[in-house]
Amino acid sequence: MNSVSAPVATADNMKAIVWMAVYAALMAVMHTCIRIASDSGLHPFEIAFFRNVFALVVLIPWFWRLGLQPLKTKRLGLLISRGTLNTFCMLGFFTALSIGNLAEVAALSFTAPIYATLIGMVYFREVVGLKRWAAILFGFIGVLVIIRPGFQGIGFAQMLVLTSAFGWAICMVMVKELGRTESAVTITAYMSLVMAPLSLGPALFYWLWPTWEQLALLLVIGAVGGGGQLALTQSLRIGETHVVSPFDFLRLVFVSILGYLIFDQVPDIFVWLGGIMVFASVAFIAYREHARRQGV
Repeated sequence: MNSVSAPVATADNMKAIVWMAVYAALMAVMHTCIRIASDSGLHPFEIAFFRNVFALVVLIPWFWRLGLQPLKTKRLGLLISRGTLNTFCMLGFFTALSIGNLAEVAALSFTAPIYATLIGMVYFREVVGLKRWAAILFGFIGVLVIIRPGFQGIGFAQMLVLTSAFGWAICMVMVKELGRTESAVTITAYMSLVMAPLSLGPALFYWLWPTWEQLALLLVIGAVGGGGQLALTQSLRIGETHVVSPFDFLRLVFVSILGYLIFDQVPDIFVWLGGIMVFASVAFIAYREHARRQGV
């Protein structure tokens, strides 16, 4: 096993929290830039393609220092599967960002860890106790608070986010498994290498040659997106999930601020209330998972 893919033996939660906060900030910037690029006339599928291509820019320093060593892996199949699934999730999510309220989209995306718990229960045959079932139910009630079915129509953007979140839940399980043997650079590099060609096909149907201003914006999207994925992977590798996951809520805060300043989007009380409920569910599930492993 090469040195860059050695698993981390002990948790370093303080550094992991910083990495998660960095991830939240970078994702908020990326979401905002995607909306700006979409409003400028670029299709979300084309934006997704350039995001994957330019994300590799973030990894240049590592490849410059390590050569092709980060690409050495014995888990190529799982890396390709993760990248393929993540491509479909990204296309749906970028479309949602282009038509929906930024804060609402961010709040609904927090459902991914809830789905991941259900997937783990089925796939790994994990035993989910009454407390975690209550947290899962509480989280889905939070989703209902956000989308308010019966009081307003469930929008296309909302459905896209919830569907993408389910796919991301599967990817989260894959990333956690990959993190046992692969470095954050390896996982992130293969994600972009797989997703760039896969996202090109759909993008060609809506292709519009970007202007220099749009190209600069796409470069920012790719750079902060790649940096965000690197930060998230590193956070999950070196930290305990129950400790670092609550800090992902900063993403909703950052997105809400940027959405208000740039697009004059003000999330209503239902988005905040539902978002807090969903995220409280996620935080509690992560805590119970930790307690279960500790035998508490």
